[in-house]
Amino acid sequence: MNDVRLRTAAIVNDEILPREGVLYPHRSGHASDAQREAAHAARESIKEKVRDAGLWAPHLPTEYGGMGLDFLAHAYMNEILAYAGAAAFFGVVAPNSGNQVVLAKRGTEEQKRKWLIPLIEGTMESGFSMTEPENAGSDPRSLTTSARREGDEWVINGHKWFTSNGKRADFFIVMCVADDPTGELGRAGQQIQIIVPTDTKGVEIVRGIGIWGAPTSDHCEVRYTDVRVPVDNQLGAVGQGHEIAQERLGAGRVFHCMNSVGAMWRAFDLMVERSLTREVHGGLLRDKQFVQGFIADSYIDLQTSRLMTIKTAELVDRGDPRARVEISALKVYVPNAFHRVVDRAIQVWGAAGVSSDLPLAGMYLGARTLRLADGPDEVHRILVAKSILHHYEKGESWDFAK
Repeated sequence: MNDVRLRTAAIVNDEILPREGVLYPHRSGHASDAQREAAHAARESIKEKVRDAGLWAPHLPTEYGGMGLDFLAHAYMNEILAYAGAAAFFGVVAPNSGNQVVLAKRGTEEQKRKWLIPLIEGTMESGFSMTEPENAGSDPRSLTTSARREGDEWVINGHKWFTSNGKRADFFIVMCVADDPTGELGRAGQQIQIIVPTDTKGVEIVRGIGIWGAPTSDHCEVRYTDVRVPVDNQLGAVGQGHEIAQERLGAGRVFHCMNSVGAMWRAFDLMVERSLTREVHGGLLRDKQFVQGFIADSYIDLQTSRLMTIKTAELVDRGDPRARVEISALKVYVPNAFHRVVDRAIQVWGAAGVSSDLPLAGMYLGARTLRLADGPDEVHRILVAKSILHHYEKGESWDFAK
């Protein structure tokens, strides 16, 4: 595990951080064609070095060209990648990476041949289509996009939004509610995930949804009107849709939190470096008591977040059922801690903190978004409380020693 971290850090420190100006020309404003071409060439060069170092696709099994890392090792690696926003250089690009994991675990051999392999090779893009504007995303039982069986086809009707990668995707994995003529399945028993090529008749990409004041994004509103796909496109069985989603989202929540820890370290370093060099009102910021408080509180937030995430990743690796509660606790604490750390760093940097010259503004928006993504804080608080109360009601105290 330590060897992977050291080799990852070497590439991040030697190839990515010193070349951020070349790799991300858009951060400084308008990028010329020559700058974009230079950035593309530099990114591809780094990807080749990553492959040569055996660090490509940590999330995938070795039989699909990945590293086959266990959950904890992958989480540790994510921390380093997030410090520099470097995941894409290592073959980890959402939502493709999440869809790759689902297809590798749940897909049939034909689905893997048709969808997974091109996704890994980079000849296809994908999206995940679950959230609906008319229904609460925090309650999957409320989803209403329907899948009606007609012979050897599923006929899909529904309205989704925040479908990731919507403008570039060649196919979506769509969360649906299957028809239940007998009335025996119940709401959760009807849920199913289905692969839908985006060029299928009836798939309408309505718009890219504007986020944080930007006019558009790749998170798209999509309508499905009498969309017909083969039954062979379903992932798993009817009734496994929610289970598959939780496998994907549960892992994603932990990885998002370790990503947040890596980004927090970057924000923390920027804050401390600024305090050591910036003079104001007759002295350095480092000597101001309120800045010392910012540094201490941020360090505490950082270390608490990191240890919580590592503990949770260890539980997931062991298959411990308590991981579900720890994931929810983590999902509440870490994005809020991330938000606090970045907010303090922005305050120390002043106006520069909200400029595009630094990564802090992007981190701030990302941290705030995470308090909604993968389930809002309030839902996860309810889950934590109910789980603990349930144990105590049965006379079982929560075992903190494990």
